[in-house]
Amino acid sequence: MDDEQRQQDDWANSRKNRLPSFQEVLSRRTRPPVDLFMFYLFLQREGAEDILDFWLDVQQHENLCRAYFKDVRKSGRTIKEDWPQYWDYARRRGSIYGTVVGLHPDAATKRSTTSTAEMLSDQDRRNLAGSSTNDEKGRRSPSPRPPTAGLSEHTRVASASPADPYDNPRSTTPFSLSGRTPTLFNIKRASRAPTVIPRSAPITRLNLIASAERIFYRYLSPAGNTVNATENHEIYLPPSLRIHSFPLSSSQDPKTQTELNMMAQIPDMFHAQKEYCFRAMEQDAFPRFLRSKAFGNLTPVSALVRLIVGLIILWIGLAAAFSLIFLDVQPKSKRFFLFIPFSLAVLFLVSHQYELDPILVFLGQSETTPFRTLRIREPYVHKLLLGRAIWVTILVGAFVTALTLLFWAVPGHRL
Repeated sequence: MDDEQRQQDDWANSRKNRLPSFQEVLSRRTRPPVDLFMFYLFLQREGAEDILDFWLDVQQHENLCRAYFKDVRKSGRTIKEDWPQYWDYARRRGSIYGTVVGLHPDAATKRSTTSTAEMLSDQDRRNLAGSSTNDEKGRRSPSPRPPTAGLSEHTRVASASPADPYDNPRSTTPFSLSGRTPTLFNIKRASRAPTVIPRSAPITRLNLIASAERIFYRYLSPAGNTVNATENHEIYLPPSLRIHSFPLSSSQDPKTQTELNMMAQIPDMFHAQKEYCFRAMEQDAFPRFLRSKAFGNLTPVSALVRLIVGLIILWIGLAAAFSLIFLDVQPKSKRFFLFIPFSLAVLFLVSHQYELDPILVFLGQSETTPFRTLRIREPYVHKLLLGRAIWVTILVGAFVTALTLLFWAVPGHRL
């Protein structure tokens, strides 16, 4: 535990003058308000948390496969003896588990370094790189059908289906899911936690099939093809990465040669899709998340409430100011009390504009959900927010001073 805490401190020290990377957030090396929990809440407000759930589930699936391979090696058997079909597949196609199963290092890294690059067309890359700008403009061109020359074997086999994959309409970006809309007020978790299979017994290949089957029917199968529609959280994938069928069943061992060949692809089946989701989150959602949490500390709902309250208080302050002028209330120094409503109004309005409450920053707090806060623990983020809070405070003070002096200087005229 001490080593883990020391490692966390080393990572924190390395980020004293920079924002964290997406990999560091996913690896749980960061602290609030730029940790994995806050990123999940950010995606949840956009109705896109299923993408992160998918990434975490596939990560769990790959960890399960690694544990299976390690169990086999601990038993004194080799992967080649225990699972010849997978050994032959991994030797020919490459596998992300190369170092675990004892393959040549070149073969071990082949898939993980080329799978996504081969499968994404140039148009897909352009759409992905420009997704943030397109989202702001509110329009996006649908991705054309990319060529299939770059498909890996596991995708081609799993995609073999008589149905046209373009029959069912799909969304054109991972962050514009069909049938899902961003939500501001309902932030209740929309899906279950990532799948965890307990290790009360040695891991078997049926466990691997069950894990892959659960991922496929939850994230990749259209809702109409799922027995329990409430468990379906279909995510967007470009056509070249879609898997349209899952012929294996976790209730029985594969028997035919086709099933055995398909079984050999189970460990690496979702790695390319996982890479795509990682790249999509890194290039689209994560920069917006950093802008939201590293340069502001309010949620959209809280900022909206501040706008409404600020406008109401500003109207009250202006009404009081004009009343003092047109009633020619004496002594004139009473008008200086206008700084109270003006201060509150300007503070709320500027906080809405910058999505930053300087009072919360000075208290070291950042909102998680509307009007609920946690302590800011990331050093560089705290420094950025403190600088912006000082600027917002100066801005509020300048506006309040100007408004107060303006209404104090205006001559009274009783109507």
